[in-house]
Amino acid sequence: MTDVGAVRWGVLSTARINEKVLAGAREAAGVDVVAVGSRDRERGEEFAARHGIGRVHSSYEELLADPDVEAIYIPLPNSLHVPWSLRALEAGKHVLCEKPLTRRPEEAEEAFDAAERAGRVLMEGFMWRYHAQTDALVRLAGEIGPLRVVRACFGFPLPAHDSGNVRLQADLDGGALMDVGCYCVSALRLLCGEPERVSGEAVQRAGVDGRFAGVLRFAGDVLGTFDCGFDVPPRGSLEVVGEGGTLLAQDPWHGIAPRLTLTRPGEGPEEITVVAANPYALELSDVSAAIRGAGGPRLGRSDALGQARTIAALYEAAGSGRSVGIG
Repeated sequence: MTDVGAVRWGVLSTARINEKVLAGAREAAGVDVVAVGSRDRERGEEFAARHGIGRVHSSYEELLADPDVEAIYIPLPNSLHVPWSLRALEAGKHVLCEKPLTRRPEEAEEAFDAAERAGRVLMEGFMWRYHAQTDALVRLAGEIGPLRVVRACFGFPLPAHDSGNVRLQADLDGGALMDVGCYCVSALRLLCGEPERVSGEAVQRAGVDGRFAGVLRFAGDVLGTFDCGFDVPPRGSLEVVGEGGTLLAQDPWHGIAPRLTLTRPGEGPEEITVVAANPYALELSDVSAAIRGAGGPRLGRSDALGQARTIAALYEAAGSGRSVGIG
């Protein structure tokens, strides 16, 4: 959807996740995707034709040099998120970077420092935070508090023969925690605040964590647990246990059929339906509104830094075999 004040977006690469993002862009207010950059000109032209994008650049550098592009969406492999975010910000572009921004807190600080210097918007793209289901989850979690335990999981089977998948490349910051476990970490932090201490266990596969489980301890003796993996059946859920009941989201991450189950002591389960909406559309609209001066986007420096600190501590805990405090 294009309107007079629409922010002109460029897409850095033809990565598969773009299919979902561009479907959201077509529904989003204040968003106009005008260009794509691809190192393969033929692939870029095919991609642009399929999505109705007007201009194709033969390199990422050319896209960043396009004076008509105001904002860049970055869906590159994890290790390239901060380097290309920095280059885009230095070129005067606003940036929506696909999750996770980084596993290194100092890189998160560097990226947001660059955004401040440039006077540009930078956001880590956790689209699940834009589900109406997520808003309802936070509201209802407050009603059944104080919280006791929050449990999250996210995983899927990645074929053993798929050794070239970027998710299994250590030099690209692959691994289950970075790919899907980061959603679980995001949820635990959203509901419980920043953790005080974490512990973790990883099962290695091709040099990265193919499966990861963690325990996070929060203020008020709240415990958060999660597991994620590439060698499990498709699964994803989020359970909130409070003094006043339990709350279950059976599809918290994709939100295709949003529904929550609330169970209070002495009562039967209550099914709570939520109106579905495209989270990518809401995410892009929110960032575009922030670019046009309507306040900051939903996720900023503090959230990205908290996310990176927690992931870094979890990796340290899994590598050392001991719990790690987060100051």
